Amino acid sequence: MTIEQLQRIFPGATAETWHQHPNGGGWIENTAYVSRDALVCENALVAGKAWVDGNARVSGDARVAGDAWVSGNAQVFENARVSGDARVAGDALLFGGAHVYENAHVDENAHVCENARVCENALVSGHAHVSGGAWVFGGAHVYENAHVSGDAWVDGEVDG
Repeated sequence: MTIEQLQRIFPGATAETWHQHPNGGGWIENTAYVSRDALVCENALVAGKAWVDGNARVSGDARVAGDAWVSGNAQVFENARVSGDARVAGDALLFGGAHVYENAHVDENAHVCENARVCENALVSGHAHVSGGAWVFGGAHVYENAHVSGDAWVDGEVDG
C-alpha cells in the first residue's frame, strides 16, 4: 500500500506521522502501540493512540483506532472496527462487520458479529452474543448467556 492509498482511509496520514513496518511494509501510525505478543496481520490497521496488548489478535480488514484497546486474548477480525475509547478484552471475539465504539466494552467470552453495534457506555460480557443488525447502547449491560440479534435495540439491562 502506498501513502496515497493509506490517505484514502486516513486522510491526514503523512510520511511523518506513519511508518512502514520493516517486515512486510505494512503501515503503522507512530502513536499506535502493539505489544510483543500481540498480532496485527493481513490488511488490519491500528491507528491513533490505539493499543493492541497481551495475546490479542487483529487481522483481516479489521481496524482499531482512536484511543481504543484490544487486549488479553481478544480477537478482532474480518472487517470489524474498534474505535473511540472502546475496549475489547478477555477472550472476546469481534468480527463480521461489527463495530464497538465510544466508551463501550466487550469482554470475557462475548461475541459481537454480523454488523452489530455496541456503543456509548454499553457492556457486553460473559458468554453473551450480539449479532445481526442489533444495537447495544446507552448504559446497557448484556451479559451471562444473553443473545441479542436481528434488528433489536437494547438500552437497558438484559440478563441471560
